[in-house]
Amino acid sequence: MPATRVGVFALVAALLVLCGCGAVEQLPPIPDGTPPGPGAVIPAIALDAPGRTAAQLHGWAADRSDALNVPVIALEAYGYAAAVLARSRPDCGIGWTTLAGIANVESRHGSHGGAHIQADGLVTPPIRGVLLDGSPGVARILDAEATARTGGPVYVRAMGPFQFLPETWQHWGVDANGDGVADPDSIDDAALTAARYLCASGGNLTTAAGWQRALLTYNQSAAYMAEVRRDAAAYGIGRHP
Repeated sequence: MPATRVGVFALVAALLVLCGCGAVEQLPPIPDGTPPGPGAVIPAIALDAPGRTAAQLHGWAADRSDALNVPVIALEAYGYAAAVLARSRPDCGIGWTTLAGIANVESRHGSHGGAHIQADGLVTPPIRGVLLDGSPGVARILDAEATARTGGPVYVRAMGPFQFLPETWQHWGVDANGDGVADPDSIDDAALTAARYLCASGGNLTTAAGWQRALLTYNQSAAYMAEVRRDAAAYGIGRHP
């Protein structure tokens, strides 16, 4: 009886292999090492074109969206931000994969809590982090202006798909989609702002020391940095984490 069962199981397995039924997706292993790979080369675009310039990367992004499990509009934003920094800060060398890794950890590319990215790059409904009121495991960060105005403590929340603190956004926020507004809820504005902030914080992100310094400035957590590195490395070889 046991031999008969083994024979049947072997036959079923062989048939599954032949027909492809029940096959498990075999993904290449995620490479180790820091910094993570830069990923697919971004094609040349007119960086100073009017409007949402990132849309020029639609074909590049659409070709990779399914394999990476990243929305096309988000990939356009990450690619555009990296291209802008390649011109303005060629010494930085930030890859779009690092931006994608951060956005995946922070908000699953603007999809956290049922949000989605609109055609214009705006994430709706707006993504807001937990109240930073000093609860166990949570930082305590006051909104100084609101606190002074109300006379009682007003705590902040991180904002948007890249989860910027309000004070950081006020200092670094930039308009990337040509609408004249620096909006933390815009995937375009947030991606370019993150790229600028990371380059200023880390210097040369093509080195392990520079990349790690940039990520730890963005979020002072070794576990967070390791998660971003893993996701970015997966995007670098053309697969999802």
